[in-house]
Amino acid sequence: MDIPALLTSAGMNIGISLGMFSLYSILRKQPLNVKVYFGHRLAQGRKRNENFCFERFAPSASWIRKSWQATEEDIFACGGIDAVVFLRIVIFSIRIFAIATILCTFLVLPLNYMGDGMKATVDTTPMDLLTIGNVREGSSWLWAHCFTLYVISACACTLLYFEYGNVARMRAEQVQRFPTRPSNFTVVVRGVPWSSVESYSESVGKFFSNYYASSYISHQIVYRFGAVQQLMEDAEKMYKVMTTVPVLPSIPDKQCCKPNAERCGLCGARSNSFKKVDGGSSLTSHRVGDELREKECEAALVFFRSRFDALVVSQTIQSADPMLWVTEQAPEPLDVFWQNLCVPYNLLWIRKISVFIASIVFSVLFLLPTTFVQGLTKIQYLQNAFPFLRGVSDRSYINLITGYLPSLVLTVFLIIVPPLMMLFSTLEGRVSRSTRKRSACVKVLIFMFWNVYFSNILSGSWIERMGKLTVTSPKDLATLLAELIPRQASFFMTYVMTSGWSGLSFELLQPVPLVGNWLFKCVLMKEEDFVIPMTFSFHTELPRVLLFGLLGFTFCILAPLILPFLLIYFCFAFLVYRNQIMNVYYVKYQTDGSYWTLAHNATIFSLILTQVVAGILFGMKKASGASSCTIPLIICTALFNVFCKNRFLPLFKNRAAQEAIEMDRNDEQSGKLQEIVDNLPKAYDQFVLCGDQMQLPPKEDDEKHSDKPKKSGSSSSSSDSLEELEIVQLEDLSGDLTQSEAEEKIVPIN
Repeated sequence: MDIPALLTSAGMNIGISLGMFSLYSILRKQPLNVKVYFGHRLAQGRKRNENFCFERFAPSASWIRKSWQATEEDIFACGGIDAVVFLRIVIFSIRIFAIATILCTFLVLPLNYMGDGMKATVDTTPMDLLTIGNVREGSSWLWAHCFTLYVISACACTLLYFEYGNVARMRAEQVQRFPTRPSNFTVVVRGVPWSSVESYSESVGKFFSNYYASSYISHQIVYRFGAVQQLMEDAEKMYKVMTTVPVLPSIPDKQCCKPNAERCGLCGARSNSFKKVDGGSSLTSHRVGDELREKECEAALVFFRSRFDALVVSQTIQSADPMLWVTEQAPEPLDVFWQNLCVPYNLLWIRKISVFIASIVFSVLFLLPTTFVQGLTKIQYLQNAFPFLRGVSDRSYINLITGYLPSLVLTVFLIIVPPLMMLFSTLEGRVSRSTRKRSACVKVLIFMFWNVYFSNILSGSWIERMGKLTVTSPKDLATLLAELIPRQASFFMTYVMTSGWSGLSFELLQPVPLVGNWLFKCVLMKEEDFVIPMTFSFHTELPRVLLFGLLGFTFCILAPLILPFLLIYFCFAFLVYRNQIMNVYYVKYQTDGSYWTLAHNATIFSLILTQVVAGILFGMKKASGASSCTIPLIICTALFNVFCKNRFLPLFKNRAAQEAIEMDRNDEQSGKLQEIVDNLPKAYDQFVLCGDQMQLPPKEDDEKHSDKPKKSGSSSSSSDSLEELEIVQLEDLSGDLTQSEAEEKIVPIN
């Protein structure tokens, strides 16, 4: 790709981004779109103020100022700890790539341009002169590249260490902040053995009352989700039938004829008339109980008297057969994925293997669009093999085809990846929505690393050499990557602009809910809302951020021109995601910051890959000294990763028994423990939770238990009252709407 094609792509994406940002600043001020851009906090169905106001139709940047001024406590109050951790990942990227941009732009980039190592080659493009491939073999300038690599690696590891410690501290504070969570006292039991004598519920009660008599309270068996839903619908229909029966005047029992085979002709009684039966309610309950017993699954929620008891049970093996009585800490009530709790535990390994095979097949099939995308960028290499392409490179629109179109096509194809990976994670049998989304995030990240990064590099090389590419060993693959990565820098620059810059503008604009809301309200004239409350798509946005981190690390010294494009993306991502978290998305469940471990592993992988590729490339450039110096750097990075895993990772996998015991003692001394225990079965009522999947999470009492003092003017935690969140949103709207319009849109949220 040459410079005109890159400039064409840059112009297209800059125009789209600025247009979308301006359009968003106007649309967010329209009363019709309040539900789209301010989520569940605002009123629904309020009358629109028709008074004309010029400010409502003028673009403004007030949302940028509000996003910048928001504190971390505000983000925590609106999005929880996962939102704070996600934004910390973005901030980490801004810091490390700001350092890399300064170093590489003023030190590495001039040396690459003045290297004079590629002027004699035939296929050299102006973009190739800005890469490390332009440095002559044996040049002492390669020591500058090695020094820059050391500085970037040291800064990245330092920032990673401090951020890992901060997130671990936040995770520990999360336990202290919400001590009354029902999940602290609840354990999920799967693999309950079948018995022909007793039901699953009786087996669970007998087992835990026998082995945990002092700590076991009660249990709740899990029913098949479809059966529960059907019973609820039947009950609702019966309620409607009973409430619509006309009320007749009361007649004394002595005057009423008893139902018999014939009509008496006086009061009109029939043989099938309703009559009061003593004990009817007990008969009905017996029938319902029998029906529910047939719908029981081999899973249950078991409640214990203390946090420590639940912690011990969840982390121990209950039976000599590890496939029976499998226990784990229960998720929060709104986080439970009831459908997967009904999946037999002994079938999970089959599901996981099937999903693994399906993921591999999908990744292989996705090589077709990847190769097609690379074919668009290298049309000049395909003209000999495909005669109908001859002359296309001379057309006026060639810069659009080779510059903007490939990254756009790849971005469109990648839209189907997150929903498909979410489906795969569902089929794996995850028992909570948060772990399902995190599993989907891991799958999307691996897919992006392979199909967007490695596949584009290898397929681009194959097209250039037209099938002459051969890889027989890992050494050949590493050498090939070191040679080909700099040549793909221009394509990834356009991808950053298309998927990054334009992607952020579409995330901000929310085109699908926006158009759907307009059609629903204006065309179909529906009173109900089209837009439903949405949770943040970590499995879509986090892999994109980490993929751009991989691009930044691997290209920092090989083709540093990509760094300014990445830095611009991360800066805008910081503002856009803060705005979306505060205004659009709501919190239904949390992973308590576990996304950070995924970001840490991806960053370490990116660093080691960069160091390996740089070392091989130094060796290819006959700079043996610089190549040898990368070996200690690789070893130190790997040791740093091991140290972080030993130091912080156990805090993300297990809960500390010391904290659980101390909280139990404090609650027992204050008399709150019994009250918490009594409310446990009500919190995990499957009939209620399955009937209203989109209800908002209950407010947790943070002010009574949190030791962290509040900061004036900001919320201190996600348990702050929703009235405070409404005040924040009222202040957010006051800069764009009039005060009367803003007050008209706000309603209390219970």
